[in-house]
Amino acid sequence: MPAPSSFRLLAGALLLLATSSCSIFRRHRDAAPAPPPVVVETVRTPDSPTPPKAARDLADAMTTVLRLPPDQTGKIRQVLNNTVTQVNAARQQYPAQSPQLNAALQRINKQSEGELRTLLGPVKYKELQTKRPQIQAEMQQRQ
Repeated sequence: MPAPSSFRLLAGALLLLATSSCSIFRRHRDAAPAPPPVVVETVRTPDSPTPPKAARDLADAMTTVLRLPPDQTGKIRQVLNNTVTQVNAARQQYPAQSPQLNAALQRINKQSEGELRTLLGPVKYKELQTKRPQIQAEMQQRQ
């Protein structure tokens, strides 16, 4: 009765071969690894628009370093969003490196600083002035 056992062996070998060559078993082995994510670094030029998230990031960094309450953070974020909008509008209106653009940016900066001084009060505004490098470092960590 050697024929039935060799038949079982042959049938078992065929079954093993059939299941191992099935695409369900080879799917993970044959699949190409996913390509690494593409990282695109943008280069900002002096006349590039300021991204809107810059105001949010600066307000968050100021909140962290100066330990501001949430209501004050919201008001500061509004001032900074308005500043970004005005700066971007001035950059579209005037040519880069022009005296008109420089004057507009100085005016916008002065107005924004005045609003921040009012919102923060004299003590926190003085702390802001002394901790600007720390705030800039905090912003760079967030990027």
